[in-house]
Amino acid sequence: MRNQIQKTFLTLLVAATFLTGAAFAKSGLMADDQKFVREAAQGGMAEVALGHLAVEKASNADVKAFGQRMIDDHSKANENLKALAASKSFSLPGEVTSDQKKTHDQLAGLSGAAFDRQYIKLMAEDHKKVAASFENESIDAKDAEVKSFATATLPTIKEHLKMAQDLAGKIGK
Repeated sequence: MRNQIQKTFLTLLVAATFLTGAAFAKSGLMADDQKFVREAAQGGMAEVALGHLAVEKASNADVKAFGQRMIDDHSKANENLKALAASKSFSLPGEVTSDQKKTHDQLAGLSGAAFDRQYIKLMAEDHKKVAASFENESIDAKDAEVKSFATATLPTIKEHLKMAQDLAGKIGK
């Protein structure tokens, strides 16, 4: 009986190893790198969508300009990420997360100075988290191209963070 249990366990272990290896071989990315790429893609899509809202709804010219900058910079980063994912046979998500949709909808319900304050506050908070994520990936990524993407994109994200923090100071938190 014990031998049968050991054989069954060994068979399951070999099968799990094979399936994990097959998943890795299909995308060419380790799980942590896959998670980063997926989250970066969704975050980039959300930044572009929120940037469009800012261009449309902001009352402050600097906030509108910041929103346009988010559209421009994150669209470029999204294109770079799409090319990277395609080279790794990794499928990017086609839409943002439910939390990101909820945030978009909440901001869409605001206007004027209330929109400006909430949008910039969100951008400062979000870019702080994103900068930390990109910094970690620029150090810890297993895939050289993912590491290169994170390293190359990080200065822009840090610039966005500084811009958002400066705007938050100007228009009030």
